[in-house]
Amino acid sequence: MPPWFTEELAPAALEDKRLNERFEEILEALGKSPHASIPAAFGGRAELKAAYRFCDNDKVTPQKILQPHHHATTKRCQQQKIVLCAQESSALDFTRPQQQVEGAGPLACSRRLGAFLHLNEAFTEEGTPLGAIDAKLWAREEPDPDAPKLSQVEKEKKRLALPIEEKESFRWPEGIRAVQQLARDCPETTCMSLSDSEGDIYELFAEPKPMDNFHWIVRACHNRVVLNKQGAPVSALRDSLLEQAVLFTNEITVRSRPSLIPKDERPRNKTRSGRRATVEVRAALVTLKSPTTKRQAIRSVTVHAVWVRESEPPTGEVPIEWILLTTLPISTVEEVATIIRYYTVRWMIEVYFRTLKSGRRIEERRFETLERMLVCTAIYLIVAWRTLFVCRLGRGCPDIDCAILGVQYL
Repeated sequence: MPPWFTEELAPAALEDKRLNERFEEILEALGKSPHASIPAAFGGRAELKAAYRFCDNDKVTPQKILQPHHHATTKRCQQQKIVLCAQESSALDFTRPQQQVEGAGPLACSRRLGAFLHLNEAFTEEGTPLGAIDAKLWAREEPDPDAPKLSQVEKEKKRLALPIEEKESFRWPEGIRAVQQLARDCPETTCMSLSDSEGDIYELFAEPKPMDNFHWIVRACHNRVVLNKQGAPVSALRDSLLEQAVLFTNEITVRSRPSLIPKDERPRNKTRSGRRATVEVRAALVTLKSPTTKRQAIRSVTVHAVWVRESEPPTGEVPIEWILLTTLPISTVEEVATIIRYYTVRWMIEVYFRTLKSGRRIEERRFETLERMLVCTAIYLIVAWRTLFVCRLGRGCPDIDCAILGVQYL
């Protein structure tokens, strides 16, 4: 049986036989020692220099590195009845104590430098990762020091005037389109896109749904205006859902959570105590009004909404709440419960990012330029997938023969 990395790289897309062979050697070395530094992962000085030259080669780009992995992921998805594709963004902090990475851009503040990763990772219903179907890496440009200073109101007005295609947030509709393409390539598989509240973008809801085996679930962030059958505004989304009868209740475990940002009073960022919570579930068909701030007219959209809310939170605690907007049906209690169960798989992409950053320590790699860092990141995206894949498969199938997985290469 061929090792996993050989299957993962067929067909390799580096347009050079020697580069393809070197790519395979690098993936094998990092796969065997995913927690080690790059010098420790290779057997000698010659192999280490060859790996560094590989990352510095103009023919090697993150897109070319990931192309065969995307191809292999599609093949794995074709073997599933249902595939859940979670998309999420994460900041990669490459800030250094002395010499900074050349080309790194500002993150949340100008003192932190790095890049951003927007990943679309496919999972089974049980949360086993199948691989990435799409990944975007980019760095922001440093602000022009000579540009005129704008007030917050002027900045917001300028932002709203931009078409969605010129904003960073366009990555979310692009992620939906990537899942649509997966649905075309896997006609026997139902492909679903999962997005957290950052993906609550009206243009995403307005994306056409060209095939029956494609659906999406987005956690709502905005309390949007709901229209009646005549197209007139009647209420806000929460008020509309509050009018619906409770379909069922459930008891869940809530983990404690400290506030990561001091003095941040937003409900979802406040400190939370661990507890057992009883949640009520409601659902409704709603027509959402197109935002009036949009530069061009966008049609109103009709979607299904599922509201999961803690009925009696402890005194001083923010109630647990999810509002899930989706194209999936809600005609039965079982269908509503299935939507909630599908969305819980989205958390696995957070586990994946933890595997990439804490387990694979991608932010600690010591390359001098952003281009080399991003090539290295693309390689570690594959290594992190394989690590999490074996861990999840080992939990779900503890009696499986390790030779089948080729874990001797990890």
